[in-house]
Amino acid sequence: MINKLWFLLIFIGIIFSLISGNIDTMNNEILMSGKQTIDIIFRILPIMALWLGIMKVANESKLLDKLTNLLKPLLKKILPEIPNNHESLNFIASNVIANIFGLGSAATPFGLKAMKSLQKLNNKDSASKSMITFLILNTSGLTIIPTTVISMRVMHNSSNPTSIVFACIISTFISMIISLLIDKLFRRIK
Repeated sequence: MINKLWFLLIFIGIIFSLISGNIDTMNNEILMSGKQTIDIIFRILPIMALWLGIMKVANESKLLDKLTNLLKPLLKKILPEIPNNHESLNFIASNVIANIFGLGSAATPFGLKAMKSLQKLNNKDSASKSMITFLILNTSGLTIIPTTVISMRVMHNSSNPTSIVFACIISTFISMIISLLIDKLFRRIK
């Protein structure tokens, strides 16, 4: 569905530029957006590599395991359907930790592994309560260090790129709490 939507938007844009006689502007924008994309990738790549390296060191030094063990009691309260010491709790905790540090790309593999592990408990074609809650937690999760946003602000020459950290902590904490409360509310209604 999303592919059709993107195709429709691009098609309408091309038709509109043909009708309005702005073909040169369209061509320039296509070329410039490609250049800007490459610039963004090359500027964000070192920061992401640094944080992914830190996550790798944390994993090898067993620091990630210690942080995971700290999160497990909280996760058991949020996801009571998951049995104790189930592998999905480790994946979910690792996903949450990566998201806390603003590393969505590092969190994705853990999230996929968590969903596969949760599906083993599910034995249905539809998502289980734990899967839905984990998706909500992953999507609205707490971020303490918004790595990507800070790197974007550095890239655009912000005078204080880390000034948004406190606002990100507050907003992501509030969104996570509200999302989890709405999840609980819908479960009780259903």
